[in-house]
Amino acid sequence: MADLRSDAARLLVADDNKVNRRLLARSLELQGHSVAAAENGRIAIEMLHAGLGGDEAFDLLLLDMEMPEMNGFQVLERLGADPKLRDLPVIVTSSLEGVPNIARCIELGAEDYLSKPVNPVLLKARIGASLEKKRLRDLQKELVRRFATSEVAQDLQQSGFALGGRRVEGSVMFSDIRGFTALVESQPPEETIGLLNDYYALMFDAINDHGGVVNQMIGDGLMAIFGAPLPLPGHAGAAVAAALEMVDKLVLLNAGRAAAGKPAIRIGIGIATGEMVAGYTGTQKRATYTCIGDTVNLAARLETHTKEALRAILIDEATRAGISGPAGLAAPVATEAIGAVAFRGKAAPVEVFAVSKA
Repeated sequence: MADLRSDAARLLVADDNKVNRRLLARSLELQGHSVAAAENGRIAIEMLHAGLGGDEAFDLLLLDMEMPEMNGFQVLERLGADPKLRDLPVIVTSSLEGVPNIARCIELGAEDYLSKPVNPVLLKARIGASLEKKRLRDLQKELVRRFATSEVAQDLQQSGFALGGRRVEGSVMFSDIRGFTALVESQPPEETIGLLNDYYALMFDAINDHGGVVNQMIGDGLMAIFGAPLPLPGHAGAAVAAALEMVDKLVLLNAGRAAAGKPAIRIGIGIATGEMVAGYTGTQKRATYTCIGDTVNLAARLETHTKEALRAILIDEATRAGISGPAGLAAPVATEAIGAVAFRGKAAPVEVFAVSKA
């Protein structure tokens, strides 16, 4: 995609009139833009999709209304229904007259409407304004992706932001570094930050590779959700597979620490499966995506109990059932019954199982 910090951009001209396409493209090229052309709306949509996610992505569409196969109104409707293209700025250039036509274009998402013959000075100004709006939207989306994970960003883009939640079935993971307080006291703060950055990079990779979403980090602890905000088939198996990979990656991290004369670190992981309420909590000014419910509380209790059980990964009965079914793990695992444990806040003891590679 073109660098929108400069004046140049990659534009697509959709017009069934060959002369109009060439004249408009030539005018835009003289302004420094890279221009491609489509002879009707169907081809324009195909070209827009083909360019997604690469250097051939388009920054703006100049759209005629009266075209064969798919007219301009239909193109605007398609763009508005496509999450990947609905933020693309569109400037309509048309000979259609009348306020109803202009109003319909704007209602369908067009940035602007210019009547033919198009004034080149006005067109240049409108393109500049539209590209600046797109630059700001792209920056906003990048910030959301950076601080909210891609899944939450996708949920925000598709559903919008609203405080509240919905019931979902999923698996929740809590993880924590053992003896972290003592470790922090024994080394400079800069070294602790470096350790956490290395640790989180490895743990995030393991969780993300299996469809999980890290939604909380507090010091050395993290919480991850499997099954929200996007549904995840086999979420219990995915959570356990991620936990096993986290333990494996920790072995690699500790090998590097040993070579540098530093002590090994250990983690405890708790996973619970069941119904929870997932959504945005906080205020309209500051909010976070999270899950609440008994399943979440149980996962936290299981993680804490790894200290007493002296096991790296503990799961509940629902998670154990989830990894033994048809949507379970691709590779076999060993489960060890720890017994019934009375957790604070639970009316009845909970059957707990340790997990390790078979």
